[in-house]
Amino acid sequence: MKRVIGFLLLLLILTSCSNADGETNGTDQSLQDTSWEDIKTKASETTVRLHMWGGDEGINRYIDEWVAPRMKEQYNIHLERTPMDTGNILQKLYSEKQANKQDGTIDVIWVNGENFKNAKENNLLYGPFRNQLPNFKDYYEQDSLAFDYDFGTPTEGYEAPWGKVQFVFLYDQDKIEQPPETFQELKTWIHNNPGEFTYPNPDDFSGNAFLRHLLYKGAEDTKTLVEEPFSKERASSAGDYMWSYLNEIKPDLWREGKHYPSSLAELDRLYSKGDVSMTMGYNEARAEHMIENNEFPDSTRSFVLDEGSIGNTHFLAIPYNSPNKAGAMTLINFLLSPEAQLQKLKPTNWGDNTPISIDKLSEEDQQAFESLNRGKSVLSNEILEESFLPEADAQYVEWIKENWKDEVIRGE
Repeated sequence: MKRVIGFLLLLLILTSCSNADGETNGTDQSLQDTSWEDIKTKASETTVRLHMWGGDEGINRYIDEWVAPRMKEQYNIHLERTPMDTGNILQKLYSEKQANKQDGTIDVIWVNGENFKNAKENNLLYGPFRNQLPNFKDYYEQDSLAFDYDFGTPTEGYEAPWGKVQFVFLYDQDKIEQPPETFQELKTWIHNNPGEFTYPNPDDFSGNAFLRHLLYKGAEDTKTLVEEPFSKERASSAGDYMWSYLNEIKPDLWREGKHYPSSLAELDRLYSKGDVSMTMGYNEARAEHMIENNEFPDSTRSFVLDEGSIGNTHFLAIPYNSPNKAGAMTLINFLLSPEAQLQKLKPTNWGDNTPISIDKLSEEDQQAFESLNRGKSVLSNEILEESFLPEADAQYVEWIKENWKDEVIRGE
């Protein structure tokens, strides 16, 4: 508790200091008017230090065995990957900011959501730099809500999109010939197949995402949830539909809605045992390795509803005190390239979906992306792109957590 209080006090001190002296993100503007050729020249013969979550061996291999050699070959840059939780990275930057350390030890961080919001609000980022990246300008949608807002926080060019995932439902096609297409059809299917559907407690992120789809459905204008700051009034208004829907399906859920899985892993176990006929998840390709490992039946497929599928874009950013901003920008630009995005998309590597605009690519690259087989359980890029919904302000996640028990568990 003392550590938490101390950390919060540190945030307050940093915020008040930045407000007092008018400091903003990106006080070092040395590269703002520099040509891209000069930036690449500055980056040559340097080391770029990438700090990122290191808990997935497939991701680590992609960086160490595919990206790093190409950075050396193509740009004469030595890439160092340091595994580190983003929260710890930000704590390190907070401490350096307090000590007025202008020459840091981190050049690029993998970030999104609440971590980006905290970093941006406390002036821990360099930028804006995104629109200087040639690959972003050439191959990415320039007016995309998914890039301009990160869980409701305006990005304003302080981070560049690296990848994305989307929420999908998974089902056993040996049990369900035609999956539902709308929330109304899903409700009817649940009623006609009692006990075969449930969702994780919304303390679990995937369970919360299922509920957020219903919140979007109940909103008068979905864009207001994404573009406007959190509002209790807006949440309550949109939430009426969500609470009503959840209470209507409750009697027909697994165990009659008297128990909810505490995590997505628990729901997955129910699905793998055949206790329920559907599961879900915040990654459109997540079933592939489960099928490969015989955890899910080979007949598992995925679907999204006509109302849309919430997607989560993850980003790359540059700390305010990166000593090698030219190298950082060169690395990020490469990671946004068609070559790097295609390799990242392959199931044998990371399998992470791409935020690149396929229609902006050359015919050869388009064919390479479109012909890539991500697995039989994964929906096509066309379907995913058509259904994509950006994330709302992160506070809606907390609001759902806080109110679900009163509205669903205790109330009818």
